[in-house]
Amino acid sequence: MVRPLVASPPLMRLLAGFVLALALIATGATVPTSADAASRGHGQVRATTTDGKLKGTRLGNAEAFLGVPYAAPPVKDLRFTAPQPVTPWRGTRAATSKAPACLQFQPSGVRETQATSEDCLYLDVYRPRGTRPGDRLPVVFWVHGGGYTQGTGVIYGGQTLASRTDSVVVSINYRVGALGYLALGQLDRESPRTGSGNWGLLDQIAALEWVRANAAALGGDPRNITIDGQSAGGSSICTLLTSPRSAGLFQRAIIQSAFCGLGERPLKDAQASGSDFAKAAGCSDDAQVLACLRKAWVPNLVAAFGKVPAAGPVTGTPVLPRGSTAAIEADDWNKVPVVIGAVAHEGKLFLSGNPNVTATDYQNWLTATYGSNASKVAARYPLADYPAPFYAQAEAFGDQFLYCGVDRTAKLLATKTKVYRYEFDDPNSPTLYGFQPPGIDMSSTHSAELAYLFDFTLNDRPVPASSRRLADQMKRYWGSFAEDANPNVGRLARWPSYSATGQTLVLRPTGPTPSTTVSQDHECGFWANPDAAS
Repeated sequence: MVRPLVASPPLMRLLAGFVLALALIATGATVPTSADAASRGHGQVRATTTDGKLKGTRLGNAEAFLGVPYAAPPVKDLRFTAPQPVTPWRGTRAATSKAPACLQFQPSGVRETQATSEDCLYLDVYRPRGTRPGDRLPVVFWVHGGGYTQGTGVIYGGQTLASRTDSVVVSINYRVGALGYLALGQLDRESPRTGSGNWGLLDQIAALEWVRANAAALGGDPRNITIDGQSAGGSSICTLLTSPRSAGLFQRAIIQSAFCGLGERPLKDAQASGSDFAKAAGCSDDAQVLACLRKAWVPNLVAAFGKVPAAGPVTGTPVLPRGSTAAIEADDWNKVPVVIGAVAHEGKLFLSGNPNVTATDYQNWLTATYGSNASKVAARYPLADYPAPFYAQAEAFGDQFLYCGVDRTAKLLATKTKVYRYEFDDPNSPTLYGFQPPGIDMSSTHSAELAYLFDFTLNDRPVPASSRRLADQMKRYWGSFAEDANPNVGRLARWPSYSATGQTLVLRPTGPTPSTTVSQDHECGFWANPDAAS
């Protein structure tokens, strides 16, 4: 049954404001009007956080506080340490421009003109225009992707999502590459409470703690926070679901184009690669390795990472005692309702650097990749079914590497909690900037859905007019889930529970439609055990 419109967020805000007004009257306090508030601030956007006062900016129907520090700059002696508290400031801090991205260890996660810095632990907050402290709006906490090596929260504008869904949207930076995920025995001994290798995850947790502490002052509900991430950000959501350090910091989760376990590394392996990285950076003296790495010139660290490109959350540590899949299987996790899904053609983005694959190239790739199972894969992804060999290769790769991983995680979570599953499939969608080979259809590939949810600045073109209705529907689904763990809202097509029905909502511009065949469509039964397939 579609929920009645009387439960909409605007009405709940109105009721909350009415209750607050009655409480103020009962105590003899003056009830401020919106006009009074505007005149006191001369129409400016202001908030008071635990660290000090902020002056924000207006963005259309939203308000924003940009470049807000949630931890001290992780530089010099704080490089390769857990995030430390912000030093409170006096007066009012301008929060009207975005901070730099964190230092990138691969180049394709930002545009060429994007500023980057090691001093990058900042977040951006978006809320509907006119939001006041105590409004208790749902909070969406966004974790960007980028393979744990690149990307930034500053390219995900949240003003439209916030204003359309009456929610507070927070987008964060966290350390990536070696600065975010270096593991070393020397670092473990220095920081026994956290261990090493999870600096980026600890950044995410610190940002969540900041949001919970400041949500009410920003008009959000500290007890209604939804964590959401895509790609490496989605697998970060899995680690937040299973880290004991993040228990109680959120109430719902969304995992986009990622599966639990993606990028995770056992401590022993991470320490071995960390030692190799240190040597590649010129720090080979075990007694002085930490001092050497903390004084190292940043380009040297990036160059060393190019030789030893190891990044990703480290398991077997105090922050992440076991892998996220194993923790969920054992019911040892921060159990909350989940939305999870993928895009229809995940693989095209990853193979876009080699679009001119020939039939011979495809056959050679099958043999090199799948060995004795090459003919089985070819039978399921025959060249005759695709306009060019590139698409056959991309579908086989994307289904095996990513889509069916999402399928496994969705099925596991559905045995443990309430799950809603989706597939994004828009033949007209934009792709990421720099990932559009001439003459190749790059629609509905990895990251395509981001421009439909955010004011995203890394897509190669805007969402087309024919797809704007779908973008609005997706925002409303996401916002409704953030409100009360149920994505169904108004007169939108019903989104069935995957846990209860096994149905996935396929998000198309012609209208969202439930399906029970997405696992078969992507050959997930075959990929679960190719050796046993006939």
